Amino acid sequence: MNGYMAPPVQGIGESEVYLKFQDQVATCAKVDRPVLIVGERGTGKEVAARRIHYMSQRWDGPLVTVNCASLPQNLIESELFGVEKGAYTGAVASRKGRFEEAEGGTLFLDEIGLVPMSVQEKLLRVVEYGTYERLGSSETKVADVRIVGATNADLQKLAFEGKFKEDLLDRLSFDVLFVPPLRYRGDDILLLANNFAVRMATELGREDIPIFSEEVERKLLSYNWPGNVRELKNVVERAVYRTKGSIVENIETDPFHNPYLPIGQNNNEDTEDPYTSLSLDSLEKAHEDLDVSFLSRALRLTEGNQKKAAEEMGISYDSFRGMYRKYRDRLKDISK
Repeated sequence: MNGYMAPPVQGIGESEVYLKFQDQVATCAKVDRPVLIVGERGTGKEVAARRIHYMSQRWDGPLVTVNCASLPQNLIESELFGVEKGAYTGAVASRKGRFEEAEGGTLFLDEIGLVPMSVQEKLLRVVEYGTYERLGSSETKVADVRIVGATNADLQKLAFEGKFKEDLLDRLSFDVLFVPPLRYRGDDILLLANNFAVRMATELGREDIPIFSEEVERKLLSYNWPGNVRELKNVVERAVYRTKGSIVENIETDPFHNPYLPIGQNNNEDTEDPYTSLSLDSLEKAHEDLDVSFLSRALRLTEGNQKKAAEEMGISYDSFRGMYRKYRDRLKDISK
């Protein structure tokens, strides 16, 4: 939904990789520059954007969000910059854009990679010079707004393909924060799951605190979570809702599993364990691409030092070496 965003909820997590990410968020919040948040779907990019705003010097200003994926491309320009009466058929009145609404605060552009090239030109001017015009107007307005962008796309690849302006990418990427996928966060999965379970039980008016069986905990920790925290929340809430007592003994990660289909026709019946099954090939490829992006950036930052790169990512050296061996051919001799 587009519009003003509510104050953030405190993040939940104790893993090294998560705490390191929160430190990065706190650090970049203090510097009034554009920032990009990169992460898979459901990892909490919007939550990170809220924390950046409320920890910044603009905390008492508006925080406005635009979901670029939800807007028709021909309306993004007027949505961002506003429109003058008569600018086009149907423009019966002048209207403020999101930049004006966010004046003195932060504008969060979710899925910024979907902004059309023509609009990117105007965005570049705002970032570089702090000025813009409403659609259909020649009056120049000054923008006192911090831009926070978020994406699950590879903007460098889009820029190479001519689908995203390199100049804009350069100016937006004063700092780039990579949100760790849930599968990298270890026991944070159980912390989050317990939190979601208690909240769901409260919503249902139950007095007993839900408790996961050891088998369910094993499944929670072993599943790949392609939808990350958002998927975990749905799975846990559904499990608590379906559980009659206080002990949660079963979870279902595929809400579309049809028990009445012939054997072999459900999506996950060709795997040994539905809780550890991988997603569709395209989604798995996206996971691999993001893993390679994490590795590449860590190696660049540490000039190819693999031990320091592992520390940068917040994972053990053995885990790093395993990932490096897996993607060696794609890393193109980045490390020494």
